[in-house]
Amino acid sequence: MTYRDFVLGHTAEARERAQRHYRTVLADPPEPVRPRPAATVMLVRDEADGVQVYMLKRVASMDFAPSTMVFPGGGIDGRDDAALPWAGPGVVQWAARLGCDDHLTRMLVVAAVREVFEECGVLLASPTEQGPLVDAGDPSWRAARDALNSRELSLGELLHREGLVLRTDLLRAHAHWTTPAVEPRRFDTRFFVALMPEHQRADAQTSEAEHGGWVRPAQLLEDFAAGRVQMLPPTISCVEDLAQASSATEFFAEEPVIRRMEPVVTLRDDGVVVFRVDQAGAPRMHAEGG
Repeated sequence: MTYRDFVLGHTAEARERAQRHYRTVLADPPEPVRPRPAATVMLVRDEADGVQVYMLKRVASMDFAPSTMVFPGGGIDGRDDAALPWAGPGVVQWAARLGCDDHLTRMLVVAAVREVFEECGVLLASPTEQGPLVDAGDPSWRAARDALNSRELSLGELLHREGLVLRTDLLRAHAHWTTPAVEPRRFDTRFFVALMPEHQRADAQTSEAEHGGWVRPAQLLEDFAAGRVQMLPPTISCVEDLAQASSATEFFAEEPVIRRMEPVVTLRDDGVVVFRVDQAGAPRMHAEGG
C-alpha cells in the first residue's frame, strides 16, 4: 500500500497544539460520529499568469476548520432535494460518477451549485439548457442569496421563480474525502470543478469567510509550506492536482479516478502524530454517508 502523511498544523505553534490534542485523542479514541454529506467546488479560471482558483479564508470563530483556506462549499440540506429544472448529465450518470444512490446524488449536485452561489455569488443556471448563464451580479440577487442562506428559499424554488435551469454540465466531479473518524464534526465531501463563468464575478459575501480571492495554486502551496496559510489535507491534495494543469479548461475536462480518501490519525515511528492517507482509497460508504 502507498501512504501519504500530512503533518498537523501549519506553524510551529499550531503543530505543537495539534500534537498535544491528537495524542490525547489517540489515548482515548471517541466513538465516531456519522459524517454529513457535503459538496465543495473548485472554481477555476485562466489568467495571464496561469491557472487560478477561488479560495475563501474561513472566519476564526467557525467550529470546523477555523481560519483555514477552503473552496466554497458546505453540507447538503433537505431542501436540496426539491424538484427543479435540470440540464446536462442526468442523475443516473452523476450517480455512477459519484458512487452513491440517485437521491444523494441529486442532493450533492444541487448543494454544489447552491453553495457556490451562496458564498461567491456565482450561479450555474441559465434560461435555456444551452444558453448563456444568468447575470447574477445585479443587487436584486443579494436577497435571493440571503434567503438561500437562511433556508427561507430552496434553490429549486429560486430557479422556478426566475425561469432558470440548473446547469450540471458546468460541473465535473474530481475527488471524494471523508473527515477522520476521531473528529467531533465530520463531513463526507465530494469535490467538484467548475470553470468561472464569463460575465459573472466571484465575491466573498458570506458570514463564514473573512475574505476570498483568486490565487495561483503554486503560490498557495508555497504559502502553506511557509506557514502563512492553513489548509486541510483534501484541499492540499486538490490544489496540488490543479498546480499540475496547464490550463483551467484542461483541468475541467479531466475525469480522474475517484477514490474515497479518509485520513487516519496515526503515531509514526518517530513519535510524530500525522494524518495518514491510503492513496488506494477507503471503502465506499453507504448512501447516507454514514
